[in-house]
Amino acid sequence: MSAPAASPEPGDKRAHIAIDLGAESCRVSLLRWRDGKPLIELVHRMSNGPVHEGDSLHWPLSRILDGLEEGLRKAAEIATEGVASIGVDGWAVDYVRLGKDGEPLGEPFCYRDERTLKTKKRADGLVTPEALFARIGAQPLRINTLYQLLADADAHAPWVCLPEYVLHWLGGRRVAEYTNATHTGLIDPATGDWAEDLFRTFGIPREAAPPVVSAGAVLGRVQGPLSNLPAYGNCALIAPACHDTASAIAGIPIPLDSAAYIASGTWSLVGTLVPCPITQPAAMQARYTNQGAAGGGYCFHTNVNGMWLIKQCMDGWAAAGRPWKIEELVQQAATQKAPATINVDAEPLLLDGEMPERINAELTHAGHAAIPDVAGNEPLFARVIFESLAARYATALDQLQQMLGRKLDRIHVLGGGSRNKLLLDLTAQRTGMTVEAGEPESSTIGNFAVQLASAHAADERLTTELVRHWAAVLCSASSARF
Repeated sequence: MSAPAASPEPGDKRAHIAIDLGAESCRVSLLRWRDGKPLIELVHRMSNGPVHEGDSLHWPLSRILDGLEEGLRKAAEIATEGVASIGVDGWAVDYVRLGKDGEPLGEPFCYRDERTLKTKKRADGLVTPEALFARIGAQPLRINTLYQLLADADAHAPWVCLPEYVLHWLGGRRVAEYTNATHTGLIDPATGDWAEDLFRTFGIPREAAPPVVSAGAVLGRVQGPLSNLPAYGNCALIAPACHDTASAIAGIPIPLDSAAYIASGTWSLVGTLVPCPITQPAAMQARYTNQGAAGGGYCFHTNVNGMWLIKQCMDGWAAAGRPWKIEELVQQAATQKAPATINVDAEPLLLDGEMPERINAELTHAGHAAIPDVAGNEPLFARVIFESLAARYATALDQLQQMLGRKLDRIHVLGGGSRNKLLLDLTAQRTGMTVEAGEPESSTIGNFAVQLASAHAADERLTTELVRHWAAVLCSASSARF
């Protein structure tokens, strides 16, 4: 399918809304058309983060939904022309269990909760990680939905992943959008649907899983109290690429034929687009995974720890009365010299709390001196984090090029890390590649691009070219702002 050749402004002049669920903050953004150009405005942002309930770690779903409703009401007041559609993207693997009344059975678990330590070990006894990777192409990480489902007491209760749950909460069908479903560890790449044999092998009730749909699927119309607002009277609910990384990649306006991407947020996703899954043993050993991309193909990347490290440190310092702004911390870190690098993917660094102590444990484990966690040393911790991330990126990209059998000439950095000049410079030094800063809010761009592509695709499937066309329209508009 070819992209529209006429004016970039669509025939339907109504606005669109993108909801981005983030592990640190959630956003509601509004896309409107002015003089033939798109205007993207951040309407509402709220902080987010997992909360402890006893020994468990959960997401504050009720608070998230209250914040989203507040943002949607603000958007309705602004978009007097009406809203054509709403799309939701977010982090993968976590989900909501539903009762008979369709209401959540409780606050959803956070993927960082340690309940999957036991279920991962039990599942590995049924299917080896190597065999599972060869079967589905997804890295068998303990955070995957598969291992979380095995830990649930309410195994037969219907479930739905978080971005799709928000669409369901707004009135849409209960579904699993394909790019997000590929992160569960239960999708068959040959069919694009659930791997029935794995449900049987692991004893997971198949009937509790939602049906799989493609990116761009229309799930219904806004219902409930919000539908009484004029702006949402005939508003479609669209599943974009519901996984935020797939949305971020969909927001890149240029081909990635010879380029890698780093989606730098709470996690760093380092990889590129490939037409078919790569399931060779070397891919598993390098912790690469194959996840569905909007419009076809696969995001072939590895999970690297990311801004979680610095955010956890900053939260701890703020609680101790030593607050920092990230811009000032990056600027000061540029004047420091890191005593060493650490393994940013070490298991303790994936856990919540006491991050400076965890970093020091990694330093001493590698034979280096600890950094005193006192006022004035915060930039030194930051320098260790950024140097270590850049070193890990370089290793991941070397492995990627070996598996592809070809060289890549540049790196397109998306997400919050695209604003971090120190991290970009260190990455260029470590990799010897050209590093270009992309959109900090690329997941929002991609979310909107899929919504617009869906409106223009009619009954046909989305294509990468059509999505990229709309991403280019949105990225090139000087009036786009966040």
